Amino acid sequence: MTFATLFAASVACSSQTEKGEHDAGESPGSKVTNREATDTPERATTGKSGATTPDAGYTWDYVALGDSLAAGVGARQGYVDRYAEDIRADTGARVRVTNLGVSGQTSAQLLRVLRSDASARRAISGAEVITFNIGINDLGQASGQYEAETCGGARNQRCLRSAVRTLEENWDAITGKILGLRSTDEAIIRTVGLGYTPHVGGVYQHYLQEANRYIDASTAESSVPYAEVRLGADGLGPDGLHPDGSGYDEIADHLRRLGYHPLQSR
Repeated sequence: MTFATLFAASVACSSQTEKGEHDAGESPGSKVTNREATDTPERATTGKSGATTPDAGYTWDYVALGDSLAAGVGARQGYVDRYAEDIRADTGARVRVTNLGVSGQTSAQLLRVLRSDASARRAISGAEVITFNIGINDLGQASGQYEAETCGGARNQRCLRSAVRTLEENWDAITGKILGLRSTDEAIIRTVGLGYTPHVGGVYQHYLQEANRYIDASTAESSVPYAEVRLGADGLGPDGLHPDGSGYDEIADHLRRLGYHPLQSR
C-alpha cells in the first residue's frame, strides 16, 4: 500500500458526514459526538497528588481529537469508545465522551480548532482524559502530488519534505495548545501519533520514519505518553486504510498499557 492509496481513501472518507450535532459557536471543522454515561454524575477530585477521590459514581470527561481514526471510521466502535470502556473497567470511573474527530483532518486544521474553536477549547480545559492523533492526511496529500509528479524539487520530493516539516511544526503547536488548556498534572493526556504506522515502502518509508521519530522525541520532551501502533493487513478494514474492529482494539490496548497517571497510579 502506498501513501497515494491512503490519500485517495482519506479524501473519500473526508466527505462523509460524522454523527453528532454542532454545539453553539462551534467551528465547521469540529463536529462533536457527546455521549453521557450517567444522568447525575459526581466529578472526581484531581490534582498533583496523583489520585482521585474514589467516591461511587464519579465521572471523567474524555475529549478525543484527531482525524477519521479518532472518529472511528471503518468499524462499529473506534479506538476512542474502546479506550473509554477500558477506563471504566480499570478505574471504576464513569466516562463521558466528547469525540471531536473529523475525517480527513490535517494537522493544520486541528491546530485551527485548538486556536479558535471556543467549544473545543472549553471541553479540553475541563477534561480528565484527552487523546489525540493527527498527521496521516498531511503525508497522504503530499503522496498524491508525488504520484502525480507535481511534488517539485530534487527527485520530485519537495512536497514530501515540506509535509514532514509542516507536520513537525504543527505537532509541537498542537501539543502546546492542549497543554496550555490542560496540564499533564491534572489530566490523562495521551497520543498515538499518526494513529497507526502503515506498512509502506520505497520513497515513502523514509518520510514516515522521520515523522514518527519526531513525534517520539517531541512527546518525550513534553511528557505526553505516546504509543506507536503498527497494524498489519489483518488489522485493517476492506478499504485498506482504516482499522477494523481488531485494529481499533489494538490502538485502545496500547493506550491502556500507558496507565492512568496522574489520576490513578498503575
